[in-house]
Amino acid sequence: MSVNHILSLKGHEVVAIAPDRTLGEAARMLTDRRIGAVLVRDGEHPVTGIISERDIVRAISAHGADALDQPLSRFMTAKVVTCTSATSINDVMEAMTNGKFRHVPVVEGGQLIGIISIGDVVKHRLAEIEAEAQAIRDYIATA
Repeated sequence: MSVNHILSLKGHEVVAIAPDRTLGEAARMLTDRRIGAVLVRDGEHPVTGIISERDIVRAISAHGADALDQPLSRFMTAKVVTCTSATSINDVMEAMTNGKFRHVPVVEGGQLIGIISIGDVVKHRLAEIEAEAQAIRDYIATA
């Protein structure tokens, strides 16, 4: 199964913010949207960076509350791992596990087309497991 399957179910909406906005603005956006990360986009590149709850906590821990008034570009993760819609779910899970991150932007032909979170992957995997279990129950019932 590929990333395209998850995007077809969840949609292609991506929440993004400009790199010159403040860390506090990004934190409010995460809270208002009830999400764990927001992509940073500069208008020239599909993905300039990503800012997550974890990045915000690190910034405040290191710089205090003053960090919230600083440009988020100062604290964002600039090296962002991306995937394509054809990437397998197993490959995305492996990348998330090995890299210890929870969000992967989906880029096709130089265009941002979506984002996959660990929650999306877990939801998909649970549905697969349930379908397999039901298939086994159906098989046993007809045997």
